[in-house]
Amino acid sequence: MKLLTSNFLKCSVKACDSSNDNFPLRYDANCQLQQDESIDCNPEFLINILQRVDWNALVQVALDLGNNSLPPQKPELSPGDDLTDDDLAIIRDMHSLLIQTSIVEGQMSCRNCGHVYYIKNGIPNLLLPPHLA
Repeated sequence: MKLLTSNFLKCSVKACDSSNDNFPLRYDANCQLQQDESIDCNPEFLINILQRVDWNALVQVALDLGNNSLPPQKPELSPGDDLTDDDLAIIRDMHSLLIQTSIVEGQMSCRNCGHVYYIKNGIPNLLLPPHLA
């Protein structure tokens, strides 16, 4: 599961729909991460994705996984801008974190109800038991 995916997952328990604590999910610090450096960087794609990412949620997930290197504020990059060397460095870092980093094994849990979702072989299991659906 790409780290970028964490920015689009929330708790599926119906009782959590009315809570703001159902997103982002909490990630276990013991999650097994894997880097895939064979994926080429596409600056235009990254700039467009960064505009849609919930930055506070991304920072929280990164902290859950032991990465405290993200700045508190979202980088300001716009499509079509002439990119400086600093901009390109930010894009490469975001590419490494969001696209090349995958969670292979581990678990995530709801901050509201505590329901645990397991990640096995890079696939998150978001199915709920019948009593929670």
